[in-house]
Amino acid sequence: MSPETFVEILREAMLLIIVIVSAVILPGLLVGLLVAVFQAATSINEQTMSFLPRLIVTLLALSWGGNWLVTKMMDYTNNLVSSIPSVLG
Repeated sequence: MSPETFVEILREAMLLIIVIVSAVILPGLLVGLLVAVFQAATSINEQTMSFLPRLIVTLLALSWGGNWLVTKMMDYTNNLVSSIPSVLG
């Protein structure tokens, strides 16, 4: 296997990781920001008020986007396995 091939496989894997993690983390991050602004405006410093909405939104993002996330991972895995002969040969 040439170094270029290895770098290309690693690049594709890292891009997939970034896409999958972003799809799960970004909605929770936005909700956390909105709750933080609300808490700063009202001077309410309750920890569960910031944790619970982020947890719910993260779980909703996983349930709504789960099929898409699994499809992306399966496509990458299928492409990786199907490219084994060309990488080794």
